[in-house]
Amino acid sequence: MGRGHAAAGLAAVAALCACGGSAADGDAPAQKAQAAASGVRLVQVGSFDAPVYVTAPPGDRRRLFVVEQGGTIRVIRAGRRLARPFLDIRSIVTAGGEQGLLSMAFAPNYAKTRRFYVNYTDKAGLQRVVEYRAASADRARASSARTVLRYDGVEPNHNGGLLVFGPDRLLYMGTGDGGGANDQHGSRGNAQNLDSLLGKILRIDPRRSGSRPYSVPASNPFAGRAAARPEIYSYGLRNPWRFSFDRSTGDLVIADVGQNAVEEVDFARKGQAGGANYGWRPLEGTRRNFDEPAPGAVAPVLELLHSNGNCSITGGYVVRDRGVPALTGRYVYADLCRGELRSVKLAPGSASGDAAIPGVAKVDQPSSFGEDARGRVYVVSLNGPVSRLAAG
Repeated sequence: MGRGHAAAGLAAVAALCACGGSAADGDAPAQKAQAAASGVRLVQVGSFDAPVYVTAPPGDRRRLFVVEQGGTIRVIRAGRRLARPFLDIRSIVTAGGEQGLLSMAFAPNYAKTRRFYVNYTDKAGLQRVVEYRAASADRARASSARTVLRYDGVEPNHNGGLLVFGPDRLLYMGTGDGGGANDQHGSRGNAQNLDSLLGKILRIDPRRSGSRPYSVPASNPFAGRAAARPEIYSYGLRNPWRFSFDRSTGDLVIADVGQNAVEEVDFARKGQAGGANYGWRPLEGTRRNFDEPAPGAVAPVLELLHSNGNCSITGGYVVRDRGVPALTGRYVYADLCRGELRSVKLAPGSASGDAAIPGVAKVDQPSSFGEDARGRVYVVSLNGPVSRLAAG
């Protein structure tokens, strides 16, 4: 396997997962600002234990939720980290390498229903999507757990793991191809196999539907098609560790982790990714990887070569924070190995102006980006710090 097998970006740094620093419980996080000539700086909002994602409930402008790989979710409320975790499921999570508690998503009507969802690796090594309910604004009810979906990632890497509610209020889930090199499981791998949930972005309504734990929208591209899983929205992905919707336009951006040669960014206008084939395993980026068909393969808008020092892309967001005008309308992202924060302008079939954000220092092992309810963007270092992109 090549360097790109680090997928969720974590295998290459597994030894660090158990030793990330934590701010003292209840202490106000240091507001460390890093000046940047570009008009952009990083403001540290706290330090955590192997953080892998940040998000916030819709409409809640006071809270930021930080997902820690080991199985805890922490709350920053009005700038202060709370002593007690929002959720602690360490006893049921397998963590380390690319496994662990990988993301969370709040239901669009969370303020009313208190429903939220997490994706984690269980003690059997399976990936679970589980619904919980909050007992209060700062504390989840652990006893409310309800498994929505469980799938076997086959190997302990390429788990995907991101949960995001789209502009259509449906839940989108990223799954890796099953792990190992060259999507090796099955006669033609998983990513091109429409009868497998792996190597895909899935779309469901996660609410219980009668005796079923979730329902599949009739508008899903493969609903009702023989020999195809109806949950599939897009396919041909190796490990879509992080993807995002543009909060202004609804456009979808997928950062798919590559293998030995190419990291890629895929882009689709709102609603246009349904049924899209992004080419893996026959293609790695636009490079031929296997002499196999990839029907209608959609080429990435941006390719990042390992020969330039890249190893595992960490996808971010199209910035809509008016407080950072230097980045407005630009997609920000990073690479686990390079640690350089970059931005690029995306459009159907093209990307322009890809460049490092000037004056902003590298982030050590960027594991994720995130957005709060105001649309402010954060970058997460697996080594602990979580920082907000702010005007310089």
